[in-house]
Amino acid sequence: MFKFFVIPGHDRRLIPEGRLSGPMPWVIAIMIFLTVLAAAAGLAMTHAMSDVSDELSSRATVQIIEANPEIRARQAAAAAARLRRLPLIEEVRLLPPEEIEALIEPWLGAQNLSEDIPLPALIDLKLARAATESEYQSMRSTLQTIAPAARVEPSSGYIAPVISLVRSFQWIAFGLVALLALATASAVIISARSALNTHAETIAVVHLLGGTDQQISRLLQRRIALDALLGGLIGLVGGVVIIWLISTQLTALGSGLVQSVGLNWWSWLIIAAIPILGMFLAMMTAKFTVIGTLKKIL
Repeated sequence: MFKFFVIPGHDRRLIPEGRLSGPMPWVIAIMIFLTVLAAAAGLAMTHAMSDVSDELSSRATVQIIEANPEIRARQAAAAAARLRRLPLIEEVRLLPPEEIEALIEPWLGAQNLSEDIPLPALIDLKLARAATESEYQSMRSTLQTIAPAARVEPSSGYIAPVISLVRSFQWIAFGLVALLALATASAVIISARSALNTHAETIAVVHLLGGTDQQISRLLQRRIALDALLGGLIGLVGGVVIIWLISTQLTALGSGLVQSVGLNWWSWLIIAAIPILGMFLAMMTAKFTVIGTLKKIL
Protein backbone atom coordinates (compact mmCIF):
# COMPACT_ATOMS: atom_id res chain seq x y z
CA MET A 1 0.00 0.00 0.00
CA PHE A 2 2.78 2.42 0.93
CA LYS A 3 4.20 2.45 -2.61
CA PHE A 4 1.32 4.75 -3.59
CA PHE A 5 2.68 7.44 -1.25
CA VAL A 6 6.30 7.44 -2.49
CA ILE A 7 5.68 8.53 -6.08
CA PRO A 8 8.36 11.02 -7.27
CA GLY A 9 7.38 14.69 -7.19
CA HIS A 10 7.67 15.23 -10.96
CA ASP A 11 5.24 12.34 -11.53
CA ARG A 12 2.78 13.70 -8.98
CA ARG A 13 2.71 17.05 -10.81
CA LEU A 14 1.18 15.32 -13.83
CA ILE A 15 -2.15 15.10 -11.95
CA PRO A 16 -2.27 17.86 -9.31
CA GLU A 17 -3.72 17.03 -5.90
CA GLY A 18 -6.47 19.33 -4.69
CA ARG A 19 -6.16 18.64 -0.93
CA LEU A 20 -9.20 20.26 0.71
CA SER A 21 -10.01 22.52 -2.24
CA GLY A 22 -12.04 19.87 -4.07
CA PRO A 23 -15.33 18.25 -3.00
CA MET A 24 -13.96 14.71 -2.65
CA PRO A 25 -12.43 14.97 0.88
CA TRP A 26 -15.60 16.61 2.20
CA VAL A 27 -17.85 13.97 0.63
CA ILE A 28 -15.69 11.25 2.19
CA ALA A 29 -15.75 13.12 5.52
CA ILE A 30 -19.56 13.13 5.55
CA MET A 31 -19.70 9.43 4.62
CA ILE A 32 -17.16 8.44 7.29
CA PHE A 33 -18.93 10.64 9.87
CA LEU A 34 -22.24 8.82 9.24
CA THR A 35 -20.46 5.45 9.10
CA VAL A 36 -18.83 6.09 12.49
CA LEU A 37 -22.19 6.93 14.05
CA ALA A 38 -23.93 3.90 12.50
CA ALA A 39 -21.09 1.54 13.46
CA ALA A 40 -20.99 2.94 17.00
CA ALA A 41 -24.75 2.42 17.36
CA GLY A 42 -24.52 -1.18 16.13
CA LEU A 43 -21.51 -2.01 18.33
CA ALA A 44 -23.07 -0.35 21.39
CA MET A 45 -26.27 -2.37 20.97
CA THR A 46 -24.22 -5.55 20.52
CA HIS A 47 -22.39 -4.78 23.76
CA ALA A 48 -25.63 -3.98 25.58
CA MET A 49 -27.35 -7.18 24.43
CA SER A 50 -24.34 -9.24 25.50
CA ASP A 51 -24.21 -7.65 28.97
CA VAL A 52 -27.96 -7.86 29.58
CA SER A 53 -28.18 -11.45 28.30
CA ASP A 54 -25.26 -12.54 30.51
CA GLU A 55 -26.81 -10.86 33.53
CA LEU A 56 -30.34 -12.18 33.02
CA SER A 57 -29.33 -15.70 31.99
CA SER A 58 -28.22 -16.34 35.59
CA ARG A 59 -31.35 -14.93 37.25
CA ALA A 60 -34.89 -16.27 37.68
CA THR A 61 -38.11 -15.29 39.44
CA VAL A 62 -40.51 -17.45 41.43
CA GLN A 63 -44.12 -16.32 41.80
CA ILE A 64 -46.26 -17.77 44.59
CA ILE A 65 -49.86 -17.21 43.50
CA GLU A 66 -52.33 -17.59 46.37
CA ALA A 67 -55.33 -15.43 47.36
CA ASN A 68 -55.01 -16.06 51.09
CA PRO A 69 -52.18 -13.83 52.39
CA GLU A 70 -51.33 -16.11 55.33
CA ILE A 71 -51.07 -19.22 53.16
CA ARG A 72 -49.15 -17.22 50.54
CA ALA A 73 -46.61 -16.02 53.10
CA ARG A 74 -46.19 -19.53 54.52
CA GLN A 75 -45.72 -21.07 51.06
CA ALA A 76 -43.24 -18.34 50.04
CA ALA A 77 -41.11 -18.88 53.17
CA ALA A 78 -41.12 -22.66 52.66
CA ALA A 79 -40.29 -22.31 48.97
CA ALA A 80 -37.40 -19.93 49.73
CA ALA A 81 -36.01 -22.35 52.32
CA ARG A 82 -36.25 -25.27 49.85
CA LEU A 83 -34.61 -23.29 47.05
CA ARG A 84 -31.63 -22.36 49.27
CA ARG A 85 -30.77 -26.07 49.50
CA LEU A 86 -30.53 -26.53 45.72
CA PRO A 87 -26.90 -26.57 44.42
CA LEU A 88 -27.88 -24.56 41.33
CA ILE A 89 -29.16 -21.64 43.43
CA GLU A 90 -26.51 -19.17 44.59
CA GLU A 91 -28.74 -16.58 46.24
CA VAL A 92 -32.42 -16.45 47.25
CA ARG A 93 -34.21 -13.22 48.14
CA LEU A 94 -37.85 -13.07 49.18
CA LEU A 95 -39.19 -9.66 48.18
CA PRO A 96 -41.17 -7.84 50.91
CA PRO A 97 -44.74 -6.74 50.00
CA GLU A 98 -43.72 -3.07 50.07
CA GLU A 99 -41.14 -3.64 47.35
CA ILE A 100 -43.64 -5.54 45.19
CA GLU A 101 -46.11 -2.66 45.48
CA ALA A 102 -43.34 -0.21 44.53
CA LEU A 103 -42.64 -2.26 41.40
CA ILE A 104 -46.22 -2.03 40.14
CA GLU A 105 -46.90 1.49 41.38
CA PRO A 106 -45.98 3.19 38.05
CA TRP A 107 -48.76 1.20 36.34
CA LEU A 108 -51.49 0.86 38.96
CA GLY A 109 -50.96 3.89 41.19
CA ALA A 110 -49.85 4.44 44.76
CA GLN A 111 -52.98 3.25 46.61
CA ASN A 112 -52.82 0.27 48.95
CA LEU A 113 -53.23 -2.46 46.33
CA SER A 114 -52.77 -5.44 48.62
CA GLU A 115 -56.23 -4.83 50.10
CA ASP A 116 -57.94 -4.91 46.70
CA ILE A 117 -55.73 -7.18 44.61
CA PRO A 118 -54.08 -10.38 45.89
CA LEU A 119 -50.49 -9.70 44.80
CA PRO A 120 -48.28 -12.78 44.37
CA ALA A 121 -45.23 -13.33 46.51
CA LEU A 122 -42.00 -12.95 44.56
CA ILE A 123 -38.69 -14.71 45.12
CA ASP A 124 -35.64 -13.42 43.24
CA LEU A 125 -33.09 -16.13 42.40
CA LYS A 126 -29.45 -15.74 41.45
CA LEU A 127 -28.17 -18.91 39.80
CA ALA A 128 -24.63 -20.24 39.87
CA ARG A 129 -24.81 -20.52 36.08
CA ALA A 130 -27.31 -20.34 33.24
CA ALA A 131 -29.90 -23.08 33.77
CA THR A 132 -31.32 -25.34 31.08
CA GLU A 133 -35.02 -25.81 30.47
CA SER A 134 -34.91 -29.27 32.07
CA GLU A 135 -33.38 -27.75 35.22
CA TYR A 136 -36.13 -25.13 35.34
CA GLN A 137 -38.69 -27.89 34.97
CA SER A 138 -37.06 -29.82 37.80
CA MET A 139 -37.20 -26.68 39.97
CA ARG A 140 -40.92 -26.29 39.18
CA SER A 141 -41.57 -29.91 40.12
CA THR A 142 -39.73 -29.43 43.43
CA LEU A 143 -41.87 -26.42 44.33
CA GLN A 144 -45.16 -28.08 43.36
CA THR A 145 -45.28 -29.99 46.63
CA ILE A 146 -44.81 -26.76 48.62
CA ALA A 147 -46.82 -24.27 46.54
CA PRO A 148 -49.02 -25.90 43.87
CA ALA A 149 -49.52 -22.57 42.04
CA ALA A 150 -45.83 -21.59 42.04
CA ARG A 151 -44.34 -20.38 38.77
CA VAL A 152 -40.62 -20.34 37.94
CA GLU A 153 -39.62 -18.09 35.06
CA PRO A 154 -36.16 -17.15 33.79
CA SER A 155 -35.65 -13.37 33.96
CA SER A 156 -34.48 -13.31 30.35
CA GLY A 157 -38.03 -14.16 29.24
CA TYR A 158 -39.41 -10.86 30.55
CA ILE A 159 -37.06 -8.75 28.46
CA ALA A 160 -36.98 -10.98 25.36
CA PRO A 161 -39.18 -8.58 23.29
CA VAL A 162 -36.84 -5.70 24.14
CA ILE A 163 -33.80 -7.77 23.15
CA SER A 164 -35.50 -8.64 19.86
CA LEU A 165 -36.21 -4.96 19.17
CA VAL A 166 -32.63 -3.97 20.00
CA ARG A 167 -31.34 -6.72 17.72
CA SER A 168 -33.45 -5.32 14.89
CA PHE A 169 -31.95 -1.86 15.47
CA GLN A 170 -28.50 -3.45 15.50
CA TRP A 171 -28.97 -5.01 12.06
CA ILE A 172 -30.40 -1.74 10.74
CA ALA A 173 -27.26 0.07 11.96
CA PHE A 174 -24.94 -2.45 10.30
CA GLY A 175 -27.07 -2.29 7.16
CA LEU A 176 -26.56 1.48 7.11
CA VAL A 177 -22.80 0.90 7.35
CA ALA A 178 -22.97 -1.32 4.26
CA LEU A 179 -25.09 1.23 2.37
CA LEU A 180 -22.69 4.04 3.30
CA ALA A 181 -19.76 1.94 2.07
CA LEU A 182 -21.62 1.51 -1.22
CA ALA A 183 -22.29 5.26 -1.40
CA THR A 184 -18.61 5.98 -0.71
CA ALA A 185 -17.54 3.64 -3.49
CA SER A 186 -20.00 5.35 -5.86
CA ALA A 187 -18.57 8.76 -4.95
CA VAL A 188 -15.05 7.47 -5.64
CA ILE A 189 -16.14 6.12 -9.04
CA ILE A 190 -17.59 9.52 -9.97
CA SER A 191 -14.45 11.29 -8.74
CA ALA A 192 -12.12 8.93 -10.63
CA ARG A 193 -14.03 9.31 -13.88
CA SER A 194 -14.12 13.08 -13.42
CA ALA A 195 -10.33 13.11 -12.90
CA LEU A 196 -9.85 11.02 -16.04
CA ASN A 197 -11.97 13.45 -18.07
CA THR A 198 -10.19 16.49 -16.60
CA HIS A 199 -6.70 15.13 -17.33
CA ALA A 200 -7.56 13.28 -20.56
CA GLU A 201 -4.96 15.21 -22.60
CA THR A 202 -2.23 14.67 -20.01
CA ILE A 203 -3.04 10.96 -19.87
CA ALA A 204 -2.89 10.70 -23.67
CA VAL A 205 0.57 12.34 -23.69
CA VAL A 206 1.77 10.01 -20.94
CA HIS A 207 0.65 7.06 -23.03
CA LEU A 208 2.48 8.38 -26.07
CA LEU A 209 5.65 8.69 -24.00
CA GLY A 210 5.38 5.04 -22.95
CA GLY A 211 3.38 5.34 -19.76
CA THR A 212 1.23 2.37 -18.78
CA ASP A 213 -2.27 2.12 -17.40
CA GLN A 214 -0.82 0.94 -14.07
CA GLN A 215 1.33 4.10 -13.75
CA ILE A 216 -1.64 6.37 -14.43
CA SER A 217 -3.77 4.33 -12.07
CA ARG A 218 -1.17 4.73 -9.32
CA LEU A 219 -1.23 8.50 -9.69
CA LEU A 220 -5.01 8.68 -9.42
CA GLN A 221 -5.09 6.10 -6.63
CA ARG A 222 -2.64 8.16 -4.60
CA ARG A 223 -4.68 11.31 -5.07
CA ILE A 224 -7.95 9.62 -4.11
CA ALA A 225 -6.33 7.73 -1.21
CA LEU A 226 -5.01 10.97 0.31
CA ASP A 227 -8.40 12.64 -0.16
CA ALA A 228 -10.13 9.65 1.45
CA LEU A 229 -7.69 9.52 4.37
CA LEU A 230 -7.95 13.25 5.03
CA GLY A 231 -11.75 13.23 4.77
CA GLY A 232 -11.91 10.06 6.86
CA LEU A 233 -9.96 11.62 9.71
CA ILE A 234 -12.22 14.68 9.66
CA GLY A 235 -15.31 12.45 9.72
CA LEU A 236 -13.83 10.32 12.53
CA VAL A 237 -13.18 13.35 14.73
CA GLY A 238 -16.72 14.65 14.15
CA GLY A 239 -18.24 11.24 14.85
CA VAL A 240 -16.26 10.74 18.07
CA VAL A 241 -17.39 14.15 19.34
CA ILE A 242 -21.06 13.25 18.71
CA ILE A 243 -20.62 9.82 20.36
CA TRP A 244 -19.10 11.48 23.44
CA LEU A 245 -21.99 13.96 23.68
CA ILE A 246 -24.60 11.19 23.34
CA SER A 247 -22.85 8.95 25.89
CA THR A 248 -22.82 11.85 28.36
CA GLN A 249 -26.57 12.27 27.97
CA LEU A 250 -27.22 8.51 28.34
CA THR A 251 -25.13 8.35 31.50
CA ALA A 252 -27.19 11.17 33.00
CA LEU A 253 -30.41 9.16 32.52
CA GLY A 254 -29.36 6.65 35.15
CA SER A 255 -31.34 3.73 33.68
CA GLY A 256 -29.70 0.33 34.11
CA LEU A 257 -30.54 -0.85 30.60
CA VAL A 258 -29.51 2.46 29.04
CA GLN A 259 -26.25 2.56 30.99
CA SER A 260 -25.35 -0.87 29.58
CA VAL A 261 -25.30 0.72 26.11
CA GLY A 262 -21.61 1.50 25.77
CA LEU A 263 -18.48 0.81 23.78
CA ASN A 264 -15.63 -1.39 24.97
CA TRP A 265 -12.01 -1.14 23.83
CA TRP A 266 -12.35 -3.39 20.77
CA SER A 267 -15.38 -1.39 19.60
CA TRP A 268 -13.23 1.76 19.73
CA LEU A 269 -10.53 -0.04 17.74
CA ILE A 270 -13.07 -0.88 15.04
CA ILE A 271 -14.30 2.72 14.94
CA ALA A 272 -10.73 4.05 14.78
CA ALA A 273 -10.04 1.73 11.82
CA ILE A 274 -12.98 3.05 9.77
CA PRO A 275 -10.97 5.86 8.03
CA ILE A 276 -8.26 3.32 7.09
CA LEU A 277 -10.86 0.91 5.76
CA GLY A 278 -12.48 3.78 3.87
CA MET A 279 -9.14 4.64 2.30
CA PHE A 280 -8.60 1.02 1.22
CA LEU A 281 -12.10 0.95 -0.27
CA ALA A 282 -11.42 4.22 -2.14
CA MET A 283 -8.07 2.96 -3.44
CA MET A 284 -9.41 -0.34 -4.74
CA THR A 285 -12.50 1.28 -6.26
CA ALA A 286 -10.32 3.91 -7.97
CA LYS A 287 -7.96 1.24 -9.30
CA PHE A 288 -10.66 -0.87 -10.93
CA THR A 289 -12.50 2.22 -12.21
CA VAL A 290 -9.41 3.83 -13.78
CA ILE A 291 -8.01 0.67 -15.37
CA GLY A 292 -11.43 -0.34 -16.67
CA THR A 293 -12.09 3.10 -18.15
CA LEU A 294 -8.63 3.39 -19.74
CA LYS A 295 -9.06 0.05 -21.46
CA LYS A 296 -12.24 1.32 -23.04
CA ILE A 297 -11.01 4.70 -24.24
CA LEU A 298 -7.45 3.82 -25.27
